[in-house]
Amino acid sequence: MDNLDNKTTDFLADAYANAYPETRPFWEAAEKDELLLKTCHDCNKPHWYPRMICPLCGSANTGWLNASGQGTLYAFSHIEKADPPYTLAYVQLNEGPIIMSNIIDTEVSQLKIGVPVTVTFQRMKEGRKMPVFRLSE
Repeated sequence: MDNLDNKTTDFLADAYANAYPETRPFWEAAEKDELLLKTCHDCNKPHWYPRMICPLCGSANTGWLNASGQGTLYAFSHIEKADPPYTLAYVQLNEGPIIMSNIIDTEVSQLKIGVPVTVTFQRMKEGRKMPVFRLSE
């Protein structure tokens, strides 16, 4: 899934990445191939999607956590009729949250619920780098 069909090369020009200024640390980390999670300092639980208020306890006492980038495949669906075909997946990170992403560089026949996966990053044509996953080695 190579999305570099235009010349935009970073998130600063990407309308999606800039729509919510509070997510800027996430996009800055993604530029360095690092995955950040928003974490609540009151209930001590990370959450996804990054937001200022913890969706689990309602606290505004949140901060950023460097995530391991490791997880397991929670659910997936291969979209064969798309051009190009792709595999949409829910990944449960080792830190707990389940995030929606894509599985890359893997034949769908190799995928099973519970297999270990590792994050990597792909640049989208709009400019931002997005976390995607591949099977762990």
